[in-house]
Amino acid sequence: MPLEHAHDPASIRARIAGRPEAMYLRDWIYGGIDGAVTTFAIVAGVAGAELSVGVILILGFANLIADGFSMAAANYSGTKAEKDDAARVLAMEHRHIAAAPDGEREEIRQIFAAKGFEGRALERAVDTITSDEERWAQTMLVEEHHLAPVTRSPWTAAWVTFSAFVICGLVPLIPYMAGGGLAVSTAVTAAVFFAIGSAKARWSLAPWWRSGLETLAIGLAAAGLAYAVGHLLRGLVGDTGL
Repeated sequence: MPLEHAHDPASIRARIAGRPEAMYLRDWIYGGIDGAVTTFAIVAGVAGAELSVGVILILGFANLIADGFSMAAANYSGTKAEKDDAARVLAMEHRHIAAAPDGEREEIRQIFAAKGFEGRALERAVDTITSDEERWAQTMLVEEHHLAPVTRSPWTAAWVTFSAFVICGLVPLIPYMAGGGLAVSTAVTAAVFFAIGSAKARWSLAPWWRSGLETLAIGLAAAGLAYAVGHLLRGLVGDTGL
């Protein structure tokens, strides 16, 4: 079985020297699944209530814009809070290094002692890390506070979420725009659920088909609930004259 990357000295040097990149896979999957689920849930709910295609399209597109923006804004706020917290902790560590360097050195010593370093090897590791203040503070950020060394852009996270939401959420509406109905919408949306699940298996140990079926089951369960609610309440909606 081929390995994911080479292990010769030059390849290792190039790989380690590169800056780690922020991952936005979670944002895409989160936005894509939610976009498809919520839009198809609206489609299924309105279809269950036996309302018109016009109502389905109006509510569907309203959901695409409003809920997509809401998710993007929430992801922006959450990601920015994580980034601000990392900046706060890093500034705190710099302040502690300046005010209590001996105590901070002891923290480094105990951290690496817990990793199995001892004796002269331990002291050399402590001296090497604490010889550079930024490296020292970054080490404390990861080892003491367990925060990620790579911060993600709030704007990128928000845009990726919104894009995935709109792209995947548009799929359940396309059949109705083309004159189709719930059966076609269900089929194409199921394909999207399965595709998203299969794609995310690239970053997991689960087989692609299992990941695809898992995401498909989640999406169809949400849609089934929405259809059932719409069907049960169709009489109430009908009484309003919609």
